Amino acid sequence: MDISEIGKFALLDGLNAGFEARQQTTIKTFDNASVIAASNKPKQVCSAVFLEGIHFNLVYTPLKHLGHKIVTHAVSKIAAMNAIPQQILVSAGVSSRFNVSDIESLYEGINAACAEYGVDLVENNLTASLTGMTVGITAVGEAAEENLCCMTGAGTNDLVCISGNVGAAYMGLQVLERERRIFESNGTQPKLDGYNYVLQKQLHPQARIDMLKTFADNGIKPSSMTDITDGLASDILHLCRKSNAGVRIYLEKIPIASETFAVCEEMNFDAVTAALNGGDDFELLFTVPIYEHEKIKSLSGFEIIGYITDNSQGAYLVTPEGNEIKIKAQGWTSVTG
Repeated sequence: MDISEIGKFALLDGLNAGFEARQQTTIKTFDNASVIAASNKPKQVCSAVFLEGIHFNLVYTPLKHLGHKIVTHAVSKIAAMNAIPQQILVSAGVSSRFNVSDIESLYEGINAACAEYGVDLVENNLTASLTGMTVGITAVGEAAEENLCCMTGAGTNDLVCISGNVGAAYMGLQVLERERRIFESNGTQPKLDGYNYVLQKQLHPQARIDMLKTFADNGIKPSSMTDITDGLASDILHLCRKSNAGVRIYLEKIPIASETFAVCEEMNFDAVTAALNGGDDFELLFTVPIYEHEKIKSLSGFEIIGYITDNSQGAYLVTPEGNEIKIKAQGWTSVTG
């Protein structure tokens, strides 16, 4: 069914009916404006815009997965401040090539992510677009002021830590792009068997809000934190700039999954390059004071990959031989190359 047949407001009513409120701070939704309860805790707000052809390619990205990933991105930004995500607001621009079923699939993914992360969709808007699809999202979170983490607190000798592994999402993208090119060249159907891990990391990533409970349960307060969306190199340099610090990252300590190594070998691609510059990993990159070393080492799910230095010492990758290579950010590029 074309969207014009049902109308914008009827479509929105149908989409909104599938969402339930889970947060006590959510008072009123889907009105002229949402109503969120005030509290004595600071609110955290972040926003992002996703453009078809720049941030996602619908040739190989199911709309349901896209909806989930957009929410994951916003939730991850809130979690990177050691805050609990509570509400999201979504606005989408869609062209006439999308029908009602397409929009329902997008919001099915958004709804699934809301349920998974315990957040509420409180505002929702659709508008016409001349070309393609654009989705904007804003997330709201909450944290006690004493628990709040920013990128500005890293101190000299703090340990640099990371949750999970990096590079898998990027290699999943490389597989999808390779199969797209082959299909467009000769019509050969995509061969995706055996790539489940890297494909899931690219198409259905997870925000690491589970780490917030680990921090709380073990009395860990990161001195600084961000999430890895632009690549380990870009994000550690960003954190260092914000903290006016330098860093040493040990190459052999960078966590890379065996599945990622396997895909890199098959595609003749350097795994460390994928880990440093890939992006879309949604792992938490954080620093803790050096006196937390034994506590961090005793916990699963974290890797200590380096330490913070004085700003004058710069940002370097240390090889197993002890050589130092200056860390450089690849710079922003579209996910579709």
